[in-house]
Amino acid sequence: MGQKLIGQILVGLGFCREEHVNSALAVQKQKKCLLGEALVSLGHIDHEQLAKGLAKQAGVPYVNLGKGAIPQQTIDAIPRAAAEENRIIPVKVTDKQVVVAADRPLDLLVLDNLRFTLNKDVTFALAAAPQIDKALRKYYGAAQAQDAPAAARAAGPAGDDDAPIIMLVQRIISDAVRSRASDIHIEPMVDKVRVRFRIDGMCQEVDPIPKNLQGPIISRVKIMSDMDIAEKRKPQDGRIKFLTDGKQLDLRVSALPAYHGESIVMRILDREASLVSMTGLGFHDEDYKRFHRIIRRPNGIFLVTGPTGSGKTTTLYAALQELNHPDKKIITAEEPIEYNIPGINQCQVRRRAGLDFARILRAMLRQAPNIILVGEIRDHETAEIAIQAALTGHLVFSTLHTNDAPSALNRLIDMGVKPFLVASAIQAVMAQRLVRRLCKECKEPYTPKLSELRATNISPEQVSGRTIYRKTGCPACRGKGYHGRTGIFELFEMSSRIREMTFEKKSLVEMREEAKRSGGMITLQQDGIRKILDGQTTVEEILRITQRGDIG
Repeated sequence: MGQKLIGQILVGLGFCREEHVNSALAVQKQKKCLLGEALVSLGHIDHEQLAKGLAKQAGVPYVNLGKGAIPQQTIDAIPRAAAEENRIIPVKVTDKQVVVAADRPLDLLVLDNLRFTLNKDVTFALAAAPQIDKALRKYYGAAQAQDAPAAARAAGPAGDDDAPIIMLVQRIISDAVRSRASDIHIEPMVDKVRVRFRIDGMCQEVDPIPKNLQGPIISRVKIMSDMDIAEKRKPQDGRIKFLTDGKQLDLRVSALPAYHGESIVMRILDREASLVSMTGLGFHDEDYKRFHRIIRRPNGIFLVTGPTGSGKTTTLYAALQELNHPDKKIITAEEPIEYNIPGINQCQVRRRAGLDFARILRAMLRQAPNIILVGEIRDHETAEIAIQAALTGHLVFSTLHTNDAPSALNRLIDMGVKPFLVASAIQAVMAQRLVRRLCKECKEPYTPKLSELRATNISPEQVSGRTIYRKTGCPACRGKGYHGRTGIFELFEMSSRIREMTFEKKSLVEMREEAKRSGGMITLQQDGIRKILDGQTTVEEILRITQRGDIG
């Protein structure tokens, strides 16, 4: 028998009547909020009654935080950063267990992360949301709880004077989501506040905000993301949980002091979006077969390189999904966890709590994993631990920021890793970029100019018998001619000769030529040409992405 609905439970407890639930259902549909929040907002129940109902539904105890004080040694069991981030208060601590109070049932990921951080079993009880807020302020000095329910945070509390600002911020975020934007940029200028959405990797300006609203808008975003609104001289980072069109989103927020005021960037993470499979990444058949073979090796390091926003995490998630079987133990260290993958142990980096990549990676190895993912190798310590893990029988996936695949070897050596360790541990490196796909509704065939073919190194023989397309623009693609993105890849596989060259510190040019000659490596631009000939993108787009001095 399935879990009883919260409305049925609250009626059964005598806290409200069925007609109250029906009226709340209408509000829930209109405001895209949770039923319990709708009942509280209508005044049919209070927060304590809601918490008791949720506790009965989840089969956990209800705790009244207003009765008595919690000992300081109990509070000390949970770091402030973890308490604020997860909206939890420790209420009981033993040698083997910590019981925390929360205002909503905690998911398995949060519980697993807490167990990993505290090295104890963690269970939860439920308490009223206002009591959690009061306890966070009382015991941790939190000015505002970070992860309050999205509907409550997006809609209040606020006076009538603040309502237009709240609605404007809501509209900006909702419009960005409907436009398929990955980022929202709010940038103060001399006479206005510029707002731009990054769609398919390109910034597109939308309606600006009047200069007189700059302060209230930035303050509202900072309040939602739990930043210090009084601090305007230092960069700050925060996070927002936001509900729009029935979809739960996470927004990573960055505030940077600039000449005309603080610049705000919100990165939109859609946890409900379906993960891309390996077949959906955009691999050419030959590269797909090589990639598929490499990730099935029992040990070694596989690196994905490229700039921020080039799809590295998406590629690694696709590989993990392919390898995710009950006979494999997979652990990841991520900052942040962008998607939840059932069956995989995902650990969140929390630097304020002292939990960085290197510390998680050291702890991972004691968990006897088969496969490890490290979100990014940033320093010598993380690189050394990852390489030692690869040399002791683990398959390690990670990312680096380099322009092309062979450069990753030099980057590791520059970090202080010995060349013979790099040569021994690395199995393959893949550089990638994301290029915009032509809109299927409006792309049109044309004959490219000779200068275009020369610029991309396309020979007339390659074009013969092929249809080349260019962008036009239609309502479906908002007049841009592109809709969505696909990857172009440069897969650099280590051979015995390349390992020798790495140990001998040969130049990147020599290693690149060896990889082309003996390993059949296809460069980013060459893979882009294949996408042009297949009618997926344009000459203009491939030139925009790949025409650099470091790409052959």
